[in-house]
Amino acid sequence: MLSQQNLSPLHLHLYKGHRNDNTDNCSSDITPLLERYYLSPLYALEFAIGLIGNLVVVLGYIFCLPAWKSTNVYLFNLSVSDLIFLCTLPELSYNYAHNLKKFSFALCVVNRYILHVNMYSSILFMMWVSVDRLLLLHHLQREHILLTLKAAWCITILNWIWVNVQIAPLIILIIQDLRENDWTVCRDFASLGEPKVTLIYSIVLTITGYAMPLVALFLSSQRTVSVLMKREEVLGTSFQRPVRIVRTAAIMFLVLYIPIHIMRIVRIASQLPELNLSQCIMDYIKAVYTVTRPIAFAHSVINPIFYFLMTDRFKEALQDKWRQLKRMLMITP
Repeated sequence: MLSQQNLSPLHLHLYKGHRNDNTDNCSSDITPLLERYYLSPLYALEFAIGLIGNLVVVLGYIFCLPAWKSTNVYLFNLSVSDLIFLCTLPELSYNYAHNLKKFSFALCVVNRYILHVNMYSSILFMMWVSVDRLLLLHHLQREHILLTLKAAWCITILNWIWVNVQIAPLIILIIQDLRENDWTVCRDFASLGEPKVTLIYSIVLTITGYAMPLVALFLSSQRTVSVLMKREEVLGTSFQRPVRIVRTAAIMFLVLYIPIHIMRIVRIASQLPELNLSQCIMDYIKAVYTVTRPIAFAHSVINPIFYFLMTDRFKEALQDKWRQLKRMLMITP
């Protein structure tokens, strides 16, 4: 029989929890273990992989693509948002790895702000990319006003304003929570403030920031697929590649974002006094919510794939620049 000394911290926790099953008592909160052995390494991995992809895209747009289209504007802003967000992950990974609960006031607010602005700006920009692709199918000469570069930048500015308005109440909740705990402990969204108030805000944010853009993304994607399939029948040309790209983009935000939004609401609701849930149940709900967080943020790692697949001109521009660099290196003595 294995001794407790031979067990890892995670297995030891599960071992103790199993022994306490008969008493219906949670020996300890599993969340700290998840933060150290799950959140910390996954955030570090997402940073390492996502930073390379998004940095290549940002530099590629700046130095390799002289003539931009409306789609490039949305994808560039999406990549910049992802790149800024990824730069906050090392701090989070380090703190979770060392079980540090104390953050500086500035880091707490900035990290949480960037995290949620990135989450909701990402789906919004991807929605506009899908709408842009649909409009282009009907207006190949780009005569539609929304396909102009000026319109794309105007929409982008309005997107950033809208997302910041959505996240502003969260910043207020964070500051209020920091004030209550003497500006030391930085809690996650689902642990902030009065549960009733936070629950209402979370539901409103889920509807306006996620559900509505997701529906628009699916509708425009489905319409794009329908148009492409009809043209495939008429022209006899295969459009399977763009069809798969459009469908995958919509499914990605469905699969990655739904768990965190559902569990965030469940986690906040579990803290309502009216439900009178046991601490054990609340701990397990919190643990499941913790598991969903890096899953949602994985979009920053996956997004660069769409930049290369959706715009052939961007991919060709990068390839041309790479060939130029290789020729320069070969010529240089």
